Amino acid sequence: MEETTQPEKKTEIATFAGGCFWCMVKPFHKYEGVLEVVSGYTGGHVPNPTYEQVCSETTGHYEAVQVTFDPDVISYPEILNIFWQSIDPTDAGGQFGDRGSSYKTAIFYHSEQQKEQAQRSKEEIQHYGPFETPIVTPILPAATFYPAEAYHQDYYKKNANHYNRYFVGSGRAGFLERHWRKG
Repeated sequence: MEETTQPEKKTEIATFAGGCFWCMVKPFHKYEGVLEVVSGYTGGHVPNPTYEQVCSETTGHYEAVQVTFDPDVISYPEILNIFWQSIDPTDAGGQFGDRGSSYKTAIFYHSEQQKEQAQRSKEEIQHYGPFETPIVTPILPAATFYPAEAYHQDYYKKNANHYNRYFVGSGRAGFLERHWRKG
């Protein structure tokens, strides 16, 4: 019997900081072609940081998500649109109820093509998006990504009631509704 091998699925990685990583997993999970979304830390100088270290604002890390996706099913520009519509890209001090450098937004590119596409999408959001103030989300080269502790992974599924209260109570839900869900 002859073995048949399946062609290996092509994947890409996208990395984003959008404030609390709990709130950045669910938006990507619902799209076909998104294979995995991991909460973690990136952009800082401390190897293998803990949540407590990152929250202390001394590591230089952002709370971030790393999205593995199939570019034959969902494109990087589509992934970028999901990111933009999950954040307030005009807030330089954090996101919603979470303040400080670890909660700032950023796009971390993994290739020159991602960098160019991110810059283009940022310009489009600035020009055509719903914001009158400048888009402050930086576009940075990808750095080592450290997955967060297990209890942070898929938090919206494991702790749905707490997640939902946080999503609304932080102000994120109302902001997204006001700015992105208009008819």
